[in-house]
Amino acid sequence: MIRNARIILAMLLVFGCIAAEGVAQQATIFPMLRAQLSGRAAGLAGATVAMTDDASMLMVNPASLATVQQRVVTATFLKHVLDINSGFAVYADTLSDVSSWAVSASVMSFGDFVRTDRQGTATGSFVANDVALAATYASHIDTLITYGVTAKLLYSTLDNMQSTAVAVDAGILIQIPRSRTNVGLSILNAGTQLSTYDGVTDRLPLDVRIGVNHRLKGLPLLVQASINHLADDVDSFGDRFLNFSVAGELYIGSAVQARLGYDNSTRNTSDVNVATQLTGLSGGLGVVLNDLRFDYALGSMGSAALLHRLTAQITL
Repeated sequence: MIRNARIILAMLLVFGCIAAEGVAQQATIFPMLRAQLSGRAAGLAGATVAMTDDASMLMVNPASLATVQQRVVTATFLKHVLDINSGFAVYADTLSDVSSWAVSASVMSFGDFVRTDRQGTATGSFVANDVALAATYASHIDTLITYGVTAKLLYSTLDNMQSTAVAVDAGILIQIPRSRTNVGLSILNAGTQLSTYDGVTDRLPLDVRIGVNHRLKGLPLLVQASINHLADDVDSFGDRFLNFSVAGELYIGSAVQARLGYDNSTRNTSDVNVATQLTGLSGGLGVVLNDLRFDYALGSMGSAALLHRLTAQITL
C-alpha cells in the first residue's frame, strides 16, 4: 500500500511541477478560485490538504470527499474587503461504500462600479461577478488511499463583457491510522479560458499543495501543515516553500473546536507597512450539534483588513 501511495504521490507532484513551470509571467483571472475556503479551513489558514470527513474540504483537495460517508449540504459566506462578497455551496452524497460525488456552486461579487465617460462624468454603474459550477467524484484506491477529481465550468462578467473557462482539480489523500497521520496532495485550477474579455488569454490561478496533519497522542489537538501555491511565479525555486501554512485544532469536549492558524504567503504578499501587524494569522471556532455544524473564521490581512467567514453544514 505504501509503495503504491508513494508512486501516486510522485506522479502527481511531477505533474504539478510541470504545470508550475508552464505558467510563465502572465496575469491571472478568476481570483475567486483562491478564496474558496470554508470557515473551518480558513480558521486553519488553509492548511487542510490532508483533512478528512468534511465535505467542504473538497475545495482544497477533492480526494477528501471519499472520506465523507453521509449525505450533506454545506454553505459558506465570506465577507471580504470593501464591497467584495463571496460564497459557495456543496451537496455531497455517496455512490457506494468506497465512492462519493458532489456538486458545488461558487460566486464572488466585486460590488458596484461607477461608469464614467472620457471626461470623468458619471454615466451610470456596472457590476463584476465570477461564478463557478463544479462536479466532483472521489473514490478509494485501497482502504487507506483515496483520490478525487473535480471538473469546473467558470464564468466571469465585467460590465457588458464576459469570459468563460474550464478547469480541473485533482488530489490524493493517504491515511496512516497507526501513527494518527494523514498526507495529502492536490492540484487545483488546471485549465484554460474558452473565451476572453479582449482577445488576450490570461492563465487561471493554478495551485499545487502538499500537506500533512497529525493528531497528538494524549492531547485533543490536530496539528496541520501544508505548502501552498507551489505553482506561483517566484524568483527562485526555494521561494516556493515560503508559501506555507501551519495550524492547530483543539477539541473542547465533543461539541466545540477552537482553531488557530498562520499563512506565511499572506504575510509575504502584504504591504511592508502592515507586515508587523497580525497579517497571516487566523482563528476560528466550530460547534458540532448532532447533524448540524457551524464554523466561523476571522483572518487578518493587515490592521485594516479582516475577513469573516461563516459555514453551516447539515447532514441529511
